[in-house]
Amino acid sequence: MSPARPRLAGLDIFRGLAVAGMILVNTPGSWSHLWWPLDHAEWHGWTPTDLVFPAFLFAVGVALALSFPRKIDGAIWLKIARRTVLLIAIGWGLQLLARPEFATFRFPGVLQRIGLCYALAASIAILTASRQMEGRRALGPAAILTTALAALLLYWALLAFVPVPGHGAGQLSPEGNLTGFVDRAVFTTAHIWRGGTDAAGNVVYDPEGLLSTISALANVLFGMLAAIAWQREPARATLRIALAGAALVAVGLLLHPILPINKKLWTSSFAIFTSGASALLLAFCMAATRKGVPRLLAPLHMLGMNAILGYILSVLVGIAGFRLFVGGRSVQDWGFARLSALIPDPYAASFAYALIALALVLAALVPFHRRGIHLRL
Repeated sequence: MSPARPRLAGLDIFRGLAVAGMILVNTPGSWSHLWWPLDHAEWHGWTPTDLVFPAFLFAVGVALALSFPRKIDGAIWLKIARRTVLLIAIGWGLQLLARPEFATFRFPGVLQRIGLCYALAASIAILTASRQMEGRRALGPAAILTTALAALLLYWALLAFVPVPGHGAGQLSPEGNLTGFVDRAVFTTAHIWRGGTDAAGNVVYDPEGLLSTISALANVLFGMLAAIAWQREPARATLRIALAGAALVAVGLLLHPILPINKKLWTSSFAIFTSGASALLLAFCMAATRKGVPRLLAPLHMLGMNAILGYILSVLVGIAGFRLFVGGRSVQDWGFARLSALIPDPYAASFAYALIALALVLAALVPFHRRGIHLRL
């Protein structure tokens, strides 16, 4: 067999880990009882939870690059547009299911950001690809790296030098940063994340807003570079990806005192740091599957092969948790109460509820996986 099998298995397990992390973070038994690793940093800094979404974007870049070299024609542009629209539409649909109120409908979101980043990265890949035989094109790593660095520098410059009315330039507070100002101007505060508040409780920012998409794009582009490294020299790719990841983590940490690592603003230092962490995790997954998928990792492999469907199911499980009721209490409250009766530590009981949600998603994916049904947008 060709070495594609370990590569694809490693990517699927990496993607499965990202989705599993999303499920554990988004479906606790109680939002008041979150272990610190399963909660986002309050503002500057990071926790393991802050690495989850960037890892998924990194995986998008890896998968995108693995589809090259390819022929470029009008059909590929239609495919990119279709996939982007579907991702955004599904994100909006899930948002309406969670809160069917148009007056406070949130326009940004996780799937919306994935869709925008995918569209931008795919366009960059095509426009910078080099021509090969028979009309096919190959990715240009130098152009991709240059674009990633340009995006990071551009976003840093915007945050540092463009003044926000009433606050000035270079402010990275919840109410004074440029990213939040743009979202308030474009969407209004009624249509961004309700949890993005300042100290006074005013809604002022969205963690998946428009302007920070510039920096998030770099996570996808770094993922593409990892895939290119594997395609060029599979035997040494794992080590090289790991070394590159360690270097990016170091750069991100070194920049932190100057430009704080901040997930909610998706600062350039955050994009660099999380891309490095993603590369390290991908290298580990590739090494773990060099001789095939270990039985212990099979559930993650299955989840990674159906990542979008798994994420959608997890959101539906979360919606059911607070929309459905048992004995006058939401399923989430009822389930947390039952688990608390068995597990004295409320934080452990809350985590146990999230594990049950993950198990439900995995069980729902089994029949699809056995029939070879994997959602491809």
